[in-house]
Amino acid sequence: MADFLQKNDLQVAEEMVDFVESKALPGTGIEATEFWKGLSDLVHDFGPENRALLQKREDMQAKIDAWHVERRGAPHDHEAYCTFLREIDYLLPEGDDFEIDTANVDDEIARVPGPQLVVPITNARYALNAANARWGSLYDGFYGTDAMGSPAPKGGYDQGRGARVVARARVFLDEAFPIEKTSHADARRYYVRNGALLVDDQPLVHPEKFVGYSGHPKAPTAVVLRNNGLHVELFFDRTHAIGSRDQAGLADVRMESAVSAIMDCEDSVACVDAEDKVVAYANWLGLMKGDLKDTFEKGGQQVTRTLNADREYTGPDGMKVTLKGRALMLVRNVGHLMTNPAIRDREGNEVPEGLMDAMITTLIAMHDLKREGGNSLTGSVYVVKPKMHGPEEVAFADRIFTRVEDVLGLPQFTVKLGIMDEERRTSVNLKECIRAAKSRVAFINTGFLDRTGDEIHTSMEAGPFSRKDFIKRKAWIGAYENQNVDIGLECGLSGRAQIGKGMWAMPDLMAAMLEQKIEHPKSGANCAWVPSPTAATLHALHYHRVDVFAVHAALQKNGRRAYVDTVLDIPLATYQKWTDAQKIREVENNAQGILGYVVRWVDHGVGCSKVPDMNDVGLMEDRATCRISAQHVANWLHHGVVDAQEVMQVMRKMAEVVDGQNASDPQYKPMAPDYDGVAFQAACDLVFKGRTQPSGYTEPVLHARRLELKASGL
Repeated sequence: MADFLQKNDLQVAEEMVDFVESKALPGTGIEATEFWKGLSDLVHDFGPENRALLQKREDMQAKIDAWHVERRGAPHDHEAYCTFLREIDYLLPEGDDFEIDTANVDDEIARVPGPQLVVPITNARYALNAANARWGSLYDGFYGTDAMGSPAPKGGYDQGRGARVVARARVFLDEAFPIEKTSHADARRYYVRNGALLVDDQPLVHPEKFVGYSGHPKAPTAVVLRNNGLHVELFFDRTHAIGSRDQAGLADVRMESAVSAIMDCEDSVACVDAEDKVVAYANWLGLMKGDLKDTFEKGGQQVTRTLNADREYTGPDGMKVTLKGRALMLVRNVGHLMTNPAIRDREGNEVPEGLMDAMITTLIAMHDLKREGGNSLTGSVYVVKPKMHGPEEVAFADRIFTRVEDVLGLPQFTVKLGIMDEERRTSVNLKECIRAAKSRVAFINTGFLDRTGDEIHTSMEAGPFSRKDFIKRKAWIGAYENQNVDIGLECGLSGRAQIGKGMWAMPDLMAAMLEQKIEHPKSGANCAWVPSPTAATLHALHYHRVDVFAVHAALQKNGRRAYVDTVLDIPLATYQKWTDAQKIREVENNAQGILGYVVRWVDHGVGCSKVPDMNDVGLMEDRATCRISAQHVANWLHHGVVDAQEVMQVMRKMAEVVDGQNASDPQYKPMAPDYDGVAFQAACDLVFKGRTQPSGYTEPVLHARRLELKASGL
């Protein structure tokens, strides 16, 4: 149990006080008394409204539940349903056209389309990897994955595969940077003369794509090119194992990859108390000060990882060219729902965690604002705010950050806001949500998993939902994805902010990602989430093939493709004559994902895990994936598609499967055969009590069970 210290009208865990006063505040110019008073005022002025907004969610949900229950057994009347949603102010009128006026936005957000990483901030090594993933080796991406159609070989270097990697990379170079009268495949010499790049004495078809070089112009060690805003470095070294076999001495093709990275304090972490929050905040502080490092063992040796430096070259005019060596970092705060025991208000209640995150992550970012060549070159702080329900909650977030800026002495709108379009009431009122923060918005995106979880919970009483694979085939999902881009463009986000798409959740299936994820830039998304630095490097190929701003221009010319009416089409199961085997298989797939994730979350405090599915394909699981699986089983239970006894049998069966998958981990605690551990109970709570969870969220159960385990000392 943490010891608490009185700070203004707050009771603050001692370790949080120590972190804030000895680490976060020094160097900001903010005094401790000033900070704690500001946080206390924020908590006590905004806390009641936070609670009222959450109650409004529950009240609306009760009305929607009652509407469906009253009509149970009758065909769904879509027109009457939409009218009802307007009557209860769930669906609001769409106002006049407008454009955002967000100012001082970095190029990585506004003008450079590219991959985006999301990483748990509690893991320093992962956070550093994500920040350093601004540049990645295309050779490694092809060689070490199944990107070229076959898995990476085990054992020593395979020269045949290496040759295929080099050939494939040169195909890319010919596509993005063609040369007059020759090919990169035939090139023997790259050099610079009179400010121009020549390849075997031939110029590029588009000479303006040459950005700079390192070394001597007659024999450069690196050449930098740019296409669709993204840079590519050709690295030459004839003493290198690869370069020595290459006729041009080309040792690697280094791609500008993760243009931006979200350092996550939310869905991919397990932060339930002051101890956990301090770890998250400390890593964010290290990133903002530029001094984060992590030492670990790799290949039997101690390795220390730090943030990469910027990269310097000589431009065509002989002047120095500096390129960022790190991804632009955003920080994802928690939403409005959860409280945290790290701080208590004057009544002894846990404070809203979102208010704590807003104040402390912004305070920490001040260290970046005070240094040259740091994260933001425009003096901005980028906060992604998830799980907001409608424009009233977005406006609330906007006012929170205005207060935070005032307390910390920052100009208004220093903090830029990312609005995650992952809750149904936000989707159907997206234009008004953007309007509510039109001077802060720097990011909107879609998230199929959380969005589907909310879809199921909101319409829980409407009837049984389709199987998960079939939910994705319904009309609503395409309308949801298209409308997000369309409204973003209508509101002037092109060239000013990011319009994003969700995660590729299968980190081992890069060939499939290369085939499918190009649809994201084709759809108009100028960023999309990837699960690893390698995936970022490979996904960058898509942004070289697709000019996203040309896509924006075409979409704007043709007008909106999707409307709210289709987004509100509930993906219920029109065909319900499933066999018993089909029903059990669906529940098993859900249960395996839930158990595989929850056991790591509760027992080990790991908020993001790669969990094998029923086909032994590793899937990235976080609270969003857990939410949809739990809500789906809860829906089928509620409507009698399966019964409680069947589900419990499946939970126990899949617990044994998950135990087997983790058998080689000495820290793992098996759930079977007793099935009485805290983790197994948590997984069962998510399913059997899923219908009563606020908005179907998993956080209340997971936090309670993790705290229970920590208190037990196990």
